[in-house]
Formats: sequence, structure tokens, C-alpha cells
Amino acid sequence: MSTRDRYGKSVMNTFGPPRLVLVRGEGAHVWDEDGNRYLDLLGGIAVNALGHGHPALVEAVSEQMRTLGHVSNFFATEPQVRLAERLLDLLLPGRADTGGPEGRVFFTNSGAEANEAAFKITRRTGRTRIVATEGAFHGRTLGALALTAKAAYREPFDPLPGDVTFVPYGDADALAAAVDDRTAAIVLEPIQGEAGIVVPPEGYLAAARTISDAHGALLWLDEVQTGIGRTGAWFAHQLPDIGGGVVPDVVTVAKGLGGGIPIGACIGTGRAAELLQPGNHGTTFGGNPVAATAALAVLDTIESEGLLDDVAKLGETLRRGLATEHVVDVRGRGLLIGIGLDAPRASAVARVAQSRGFIVNDCTPERIRLAPPLVLTDADAESFLDAWPGMVVDAFAEAPDGGSAT
Repeated sequence: MSTRDRYGKSVMNTFGPPRLVLVRGEGAHVWDEDGNRYLDLLGGIAVNALGHGHPALVEAVSEQMRTLGHVSNFFATEPQVRLAERLLDLLLPGRADTGGPEGRVFFTNSGAEANEAAFKITRRTGRTRIVATEGAFHGRTLGALALTAKAAYREPFDPLPGDVTFVPYGDADALAAAVDDRTAAIVLEPIQGEAGIVVPPEGYLAAARTISDAHGALLWLDEVQTGIGRTGAWFAHQLPDIGGGVVPDVVTVAKGLGGGIPIGACIGTGRAAELLQPGNHGTTFGGNPVAATAALAVLDTIESEGLLDDVAKLGETLRRGLATEHVVDVRGRGLLIGIGLDAPRASAVARVAQSRGFIVNDCTPERIRLAPPLVLTDADAESFLDAWPGMVVDAFAEAPDGGSAT
């Protein structure tokens, strides 16, 4: 029996049939069970920051596992503490010297769990109202799902934790009208990911900061997809045209943080750092020394290999080169790129791309998402750009059932 058949008989049908059975990876490439090689331009959905099999990550995790694998949060470990300090230094640069806000970190296993922790922080303000945005995606657990806008995700599980108000993303006036003195928090993605890579107008996050301050609400930024170098900065809100120096009260990260090892973090600054107290929340595996060591290896490698600059430059190259027939817009920052099509043919484009050796994501019917490893090379990018126009044309020539339109 094939692996695909065994999958269908043993794994819950939450994802549908797998598109491929992958067996190994190296750098930005993966191989399937038949020996076919693919350029991985999805990176585990923005997870595999260092690609596949990066020596620094393999060595760090192997050594830590030989030393200490798991101890529970009744005890502290050096990697956990060092990672918390490192994240705070990246989020609040110069915090020890500037007298700015201090912070604390709660470690989790995923982005959804990080957002659950942040949701609990908002409840500890004594308020319950949260203002979120249309097009938002914050996870699949019930709390995170309550903040996620897509009706198809939410409605099968209603009633969800309330009370959440959705406003148009990028509209500061709508945000100002929705927030009042009963609002616990505004939750925003600095760049929306699942919606197709939606970049807000310049000044939007700054306006959100002003609005939240005016009403004593927390500003919570979900950087699960945009954080850890994905956009060419450690956090997307640190980009001058995105955040402009905004300091959030809560930031959630995951995905690229562990480079493939499950880890997430909820970071609180200022008063938000002190709202969760003993008994308010917990986790068995969050912040265990193996995951923390993996994250430290990812951060060290991004820094030592100068990947932030590489990501920014290569992202510009890709965005310039993706304009072709049937493409109406290309947007994003760094290696988080959304490609808008002039018809709902994204699934066909993804299918044709896979047949040519490229993995891309049809995140909406009319948009393709790219979130490749941060170690993507110039040669990798060039090979994709060379093939891209032909793949799009061929995908649009297909009949809706995947056959030839002619």
C-alpha cells in the first residue's frame, strides 16, 4: 500500500489528500518519494527559515538533546532564559540603556498557542472587547479562531469566545470608530498573510498605537508569520514604512522562530508583561530546552550570515521579476510575497508550478503566496523567475478541471 493510501486510512481528513509525499530536503529544495526535486517557495508556510537540514540547526538540536531534552516548567533551563532575553533585546533594542519598557516572554509550541496566551492577557485587563480586522488569520484554536475573520473557518464552531468586532484592515478611521474605553485590545497583523499578503497604508500601525493609548487598550501585533526576519527586519513592525517606531504591548511569534522545531512566544511589554501571574496560564512543552536551543540557532544564523539584508534584497528582485501576463499586482516585504492574478486561477498556477518543480501556495483563489526559506539563493530565485511567465500562461490555458482548454 502506498504512503498516500496509508495516509488516507490513518490520518484525520483535516487537510485533504496530500499533494506530495516528501522524503528529504536540503537548503531551499525538497525531494519526493519518486526522487523528484522541488524548489520550496513555501518553506513549511514561512517556518523553515534556514531551509532544510541546515548544519547549525542540526548540530544545536542534536547537542542539546544529548544534554537535556525536557524538564517541565517547574524548572528553568539556560536556553529558555537566554532565548527570552534575546527576543526582548530584538523587540526592544537598547532596553537596558534607554529606560524604555521592559518585557517578559511566555513560550508556547505554536502561533495559535501564542495568540491564546495573548488573548488571556487581554482578559486580565478587566475588559473583554477586542477589535480585530477583516481578512485576519490568528489560528485555529477557539480563542484564536474568534479573532480570525473568515466565516468558513469560524461558523462550524460558533459560538466562539466574544466579544470581537471586525473592521476593515488598513482603515484607521474605522479602527478609531470601533475602539472605546471598554476595549481590551486591538489585534493586528503588521502585514496580513493568509489574506494574500496585504500591506497596510503607511502610518496605520502608528494610528493604531495612538488609538489604543487614547482608550487604555493594548496594542497586540501578531507577527507569527511576519516575524523573525521574514520581511527583512526582525519584526515587520520595525520596518520604517510599516511600523515607524511603534512599540506594541503584546507581540506573538512562532513559525520561523524554531526553523522547523515547534516553538512560539507571546511577548508582553510594559504593563502587559505583568498581567499573567501564577495559575493564570501554563504549558507542558513550551520553552523546553531543545526548542529554545533551536530558536537560538536560528537567530544566531540569521545574524551571522547577514540574512536580513539578503532577504530584503532578494525580495525586491523577486517582486520586480514576477510582473507578467495575468499578474495584476505583486506586494509584500522581504520574502513574504503575494501575487495577484486577474482571475481565480491560483490553484491551477500552483498545480502547474508543482509539475515544473516549484512549490508555491494558492492562499486565495486569486492570489499566490511565496514564503521561501531565508537561505534562498540568487540562483534559486532566478530559476523560478525564468520559469514563472510560462507557468502562469499554461495554468490559464487549462480547463477548470485541470485538462487542456483547447
